[in-house]
Amino acid sequence: MIITLPPRTGGAPLTVDTAENRQILIIGANGSGKTRFANRMMASLGSKAFKMSAIKALYGRDDESLIEGSVDTLYHSVTDGGTGIIRSDIRGEFDRLLALMLHEEMTNLIQFKYYPDGEDGRARKVRHPKRDVLPTTRLDRLIELWERVFPDNRILIESGRLIFGSGNSDDTYSSSKLSAGEKAVLYYIGASMYAPEDGVIFVESPDLFLHPSSTRSLWDSIERLRPDCTFIYITHDLSFASTRADGTTIWVKSCDSAAGEWDYDFMTSADGLNDEVFLAIVGARKPVLFIEGDGVNSIDAKLYPLIFPDYTVKSLGGCDRVIESTRTFNSLRAFHNLDAFGIVDRDRRDEGEVGYLRKKQVFVPDVAEIENIFMLENVVRAVAAYYHRDPDEVFAKVKKAIMRLFETDLRQQALMHTRHIVKKTVEHRIDGRFANINKLEEHINDLCQSINPRGIYEQYCRDFRRYINEGDYDSVLRVYNRKTMLSESHVARACGLKRDDKDAYIRAILTILKDDRGPASAIRASIRATFGLD
Repeated sequence: MIITLPPRTGGAPLTVDTAENRQILIIGANGSGKTRFANRMMASLGSKAFKMSAIKALYGRDDESLIEGSVDTLYHSVTDGGTGIIRSDIRGEFDRLLALMLHEEMTNLIQFKYYPDGEDGRARKVRHPKRDVLPTTRLDRLIELWERVFPDNRILIESGRLIFGSGNSDDTYSSSKLSAGEKAVLYYIGASMYAPEDGVIFVESPDLFLHPSSTRSLWDSIERLRPDCTFIYITHDLSFASTRADGTTIWVKSCDSAAGEWDYDFMTSADGLNDEVFLAIVGARKPVLFIEGDGVNSIDAKLYPLIFPDYTVKSLGGCDRVIESTRTFNSLRAFHNLDAFGIVDRDRRDEGEVGYLRKKQVFVPDVAEIENIFMLENVVRAVAAYYHRDPDEVFAKVKKAIMRLFETDLRQQALMHTRHIVKKTVEHRIDGRFANINKLEEHINDLCQSINPRGIYEQYCRDFRRYINEGDYDSVLRVYNRKTMLSESHVARACGLKRDDKDAYIRAILTILKDDRGPASAIRASIRATFGLD
């Protein structure tokens, strides 16, 4: 089947050949028009379209307009026939689905036991001669797949209704006692089997109510249940979209309601850029900021969205991924029209490395690592003022503590910086071709002499000693890598916090920034300034 997509701004509509791919994703930011885009597709497909929406099935109102091509329309087609077998007053799409399945089960049993016999066509209580085994029903397939998804649960039929229980208990309960996630799984499995043959199934928010660990396997199973159908998923959930990475992805950017046109395009994976990262960006409408950290527990992920609210902040883990993703994404700017930036810790990078990264739109702070950002002079002063302490007195105490710690660590810090310089130099200069092993040995021996690690080390010691003698606090923060600095400087106690630890101090700053009051603007300005911004 060739599906023609809705009208496209500035060009002819695109088409999708479902013979090549039966998975289609429609993605886009909130408000981009992707739901209207999908509805337009449904209208053009007519009787081949079938829609599933767990949110409507579980919580929809009965006064909502019926969606053509859904469980609701099938239910009403049965009840309107006046068979008397299925009740016409069942409310809610979820319960109507269960009623349809039980109706089919009962019909199947009756047809197995009775069949038309004789010229009058009346049903006789005679065993059908061609039916030795009951045919498999939708309910049979539902129970089988449900119990694969929930191995400890079971489904039973009692007095014409479905009841549920646990394999470890004799207790049973009705469908009303199921969790939203269990109902969603039941609905998705059951509803998919009512889609028309060779149909196109539209799934709205397919991740809704589902645990991320089970989402991929569930939809893989449902797709296997209906291999004749094409599945179109409407989502802005990044983790789900990445599970359908083999499908055709349509990125809906915006909608012109008056003209009935959409700005959309096919999205293909970008070389060097993780699929989930790419999907995260196209769902945003702001410049992108790649940062280090895990996105959940790291300080970076907690701080930077509060400092850069005009950016979509995405955690990528290590600094190498930040640098490479920023470069790759910006190379595709003609496609997505978004700017990407990165933030990496300075660590022990020299001015040459920092300058190179900043030209590549990777921000590098004027402090060694993120913990040092919380120790910036204006940040310390702002927190002290917030807790009604004298900023001058507090900063004097903190500065004295940091200088004392740095003096104790001076030689070790100089050694670490020297090691970084030597490593970078060796990596750069040894990457060459050599005719034989003798040439390589000569090169390495010359390298050891030309690098002069002791000279580098002694220069660092002199520079670091000068910072101490001159009280150059900013330079110390720029070169001093010490994760325990916040705790050992007792900055929290000096600022008047009840708990004298690193976490309490960081939480205080984050709270001030979230509330966006008092010294929040001063803290934000100070941190942005360390990146050379504003």
